[in-house]
Amino acid sequence: MNGELIAVLEYLQREKGIDKEVLLQAVEQALLQASKKSVGPARELRIEIDRKTGQIRALAKLLVVEQVVNKHDEIALAEARRRQPNIQLGETLDVEVTPANFGRIAAQTAKQAMLQKIRQVEKNMVFEEFKGRAGDILSGTVRRFERNDVIVDLGRIEAVMPGRERVPTEEYQPGDRIRAYVLSVDNTGHGPSIVLSRSHPDFVKKMFELEVSEIADKTVEIKAIAREAGFRTKLAVYSHDEKVDPVGACVGMKGMRVKNIVRELSGEKVDIIRWEPQVRQFVANALSPAKLKNLIVDESRHTVKIIVAPDQLSLAIGKKGQNARLTAKLTGWNIEIEKEETVALGFEQKVARAIAELSAIPGIDHETATVLVNSGFHSFEGLLTADLADFAEILGPEKAAAVQQALAVEQERLERAAHPTEETGTD
Repeated sequence: MNGELIAVLEYLQREKGIDKEVLLQAVEQALLQASKKSVGPARELRIEIDRKTGQIRALAKLLVVEQVVNKHDEIALAEARRRQPNIQLGETLDVEVTPANFGRIAAQTAKQAMLQKIRQVEKNMVFEEFKGRAGDILSGTVRRFERNDVIVDLGRIEAVMPGRERVPTEEYQPGDRIRAYVLSVDNTGHGPSIVLSRSHPDFVKKMFELEVSEIADKTVEIKAIAREAGFRTKLAVYSHDEKVDPVGACVGMKGMRVKNIVRELSGEKVDIIRWEPQVRQFVANALSPAKLKNLIVDESRHTVKIIVAPDQLSLAIGKKGQNARLTAKLTGWNIEIEKEETVALGFEQKVARAIAELSAIPGIDHETATVLVNSGFHSFEGLLTADLADFAEILGPEKAAAVQQALAVEQERLERAAHPTEETGTD
């Protein structure tokens, strides 16, 4: 058995890359536990395996005494000097206590210990191999399904792609070769655990890093990414070199670079957008090819209100609101999109309200109020800032004088209402 043990350990070291010394120490530890039952409660019992011959010995460290009281812990001085002539009382001596039938026990124990240690070492080796791969893209073979999870064979280990990390439009069959993004690598009690994803936005980001050399060498930077897996991805890119067009670099000659990525994503649409520091331009780029009439940035609400022509509304919003939703994720701003008529209607309402307010002033009829509002006077206060010449130019001399008189009367009425006085008299 002894020679066979060394031969097996050397084979495992060659074939599996497991250090022979690690396995020998594991066997020694296992044999120590097994030998305690066979040898008994020997003092400081240990197991030694000869690294060349594989010979196994059980050794106990016994105390040299004049007269033995406990045979498991002590050895008589006379017996000790037969083994080591110069030994003195109170010193310790290593004595072999290997039982006669220990070979059978050793063989069985060694086999179990090696199998257990091999499994543990292999798991640790696999974890060491993959622990730095989080954030990488790996290729594997679909092996089976567990509920909605996909089990992927990576060669030395099986990884899991949870249902939530699958692309809803993709179907997989056992034996299919797929590429996936490594979300996490953990070392659990059952061994390494690798979680994969094909729906994560960083999967697309990593694909561009692998496909576009300008991104790999940091000339072009991916500033932001928003994705609805299986349907559409928006990617905002920026170039640190004025001579390099970031969008063109990502698209590639005749669109080959982005086509390769779209093919890997099973036809998912990819919009590549030029990143801009100014939110107005960035949002306009993100909503392209929709043509925008106006953008109103509301800093307090962190919202961008966008006005589009009626025929551009569906294009700007996208199918089921997808374009607007992805633009909001990409830019980090709330996006509100309205048709141009909505704004026009609001303006008409404001005009009608201003005409009604001015025509309510005694001496100004509806027709005159309409002319004044269309000329830019939308309030009573605004009329007070004008003089007779301004009104005469718009209305003519007669109506201008009438309007100025009506304003004076109205102003006096408002002042009396704001500051009422009490009349007092004396007899």
